[in-house]
Amino acid sequence: MALLRFRKNTAAHMGNAAELQSFLKGYSIEVMPRTAAKVEDFRALLPKGTRVYIAHIEGTPIDEMVETASRIAGEGFDVMPHFPARIVKDTATLQDWIARYQGEAGVKQALLLAGGVAEPVGAFHSSMQLMETGLFDKAGFTHLHVAGHPEGNKDIAPKGDDAEVMDALRWKQAFNERTDARMALTTQFAFEAKPIIKWVDRLQAEGIDIPVHVGIAGPAKLQTLIRFAISCGVGPSLKVLQKRAMDVTKLVMPYEPVEVLSELAAHKAANPGFGIEQVHFFPLGGIKTNATWAINNGGNATRPANAA
Repeated sequence: MALLRFRKNTAAHMGNAAELQSFLKGYSIEVMPRTAAKVEDFRALLPKGTRVYIAHIEGTPIDEMVETASRIAGEGFDVMPHFPARIVKDTATLQDWIARYQGEAGVKQALLLAGGVAEPVGAFHSSMQLMETGLFDKAGFTHLHVAGHPEGNKDIAPKGDDAEVMDALRWKQAFNERTDARMALTTQFAFEAKPIIKWVDRLQAEGIDIPVHVGIAGPAKLQTLIRFAISCGVGPSLKVLQKRAMDVTKLVMPYEPVEVLSELAAHKAANPGFGIEQVHFFPLGGIKTNATWAINNGGNATRPANAA
């Protein structure tokens, strides 16, 4: 079946297409069990070895999470399930989840985060507590990623004061220096490059050198993105969408992340030591739509695994 095509060379008028292609190399993407089930074969969409995050939403049975991880890993992709601290009942539950993921899907990567739940179901309320158990290092996990928030984290700092957020990042930096796993900061999505660049520069100035995997919302209808952005607490860059919504000529067109990615790619090309290592897509408009956009804009590095 032919893939949905966006207009070709969407980045050509925004800057250097080669820079964007280089920036998209090795991108990751996020799915949920119910969205993954709609994809017949990930090999028709994603490059070989793509890291696929599996979001664990409250109420999703661990059986569905493990089954999805096993299926995607079986198609040849690196699987990184979420471990949301606030929905983990206790240490025994955490041990069980780790054992099941490893035993049934060969998982050795995890995204550790607090989780979007107001009241923890058990003793855990932060990713740091999960790391402190030592269970991931004991199990030989090779990659441990944690959340990053370029436009602030209202869950930790509802009044906008980022002192606690920075303290948490310094703790994670110290953990990065003693764990055997490779760490990264996987960020919430944003729609404007400047706040992201400012945040990454600040981390480096503060001595936090954990690589950043920048979160980007994939192509989607404008109304869909605004709804997700508000519910996920996206900050100042939301105005990019709001401005677009006031332009009737753009309102009916799907949003594509050309501008933000091209600007970040150009900055990375001009500053090779800049802390962004990879792009992480939130496919808010659908996995196929997002993957097809990456194929059309990423050159050979984003060709699907089973492409002829």
